[in-house]
Amino acid sequence: MENGVYVLGLIGLLFLCIYGYAYGSVAIEKMKSKKYYQELDRIAAIKKEERLVKQKAREEKLEKLRKRSNEIRLELNRLEKVNLQRATTDQIKVEKMRQLLEHSQQAS
Repeated sequence: MENGVYVLGLIGLLFLCIYGYAYGSVAIEKMKSKKYYQELDRIAAIKKEERLVKQKAREEKLEKLRKRSNEIRLELNRLEKVNLQRATTDQIKVEKMRQLLEHSQQAS
C-alpha cells in the first residue's frame, strides 16, 4: 500500500510536469507576443512623435516663408510707389524744360 501511494504521487507529479511544460510554452509564447506588441506600440509612438516634430518644423518654416514673402511684397510695393513718384517728378521736370525751351525759341 505504501508503494501505491508513491506510485500515484509520481504519476500525479508526472502529469503536473507535463501540464506545466505544455502550459509553460504557451505562457512563454504569450509573454513574447505581449513584449512584441508593446515594442511595436513603442516604435509607433516614437514615429508619431517624430512626425509631429517634423510637421511642427515644416509649419514654422512655412510661416517664416510667408512672413518673408509678405515683407518682400510690401517692399516691392513701396519701391514701385517710389519709382512712380520719381517718374512723375522726372516727367514734370521734362515738361517744364520743354516749356522753357519753347519759350526761349519763341522769344528769339
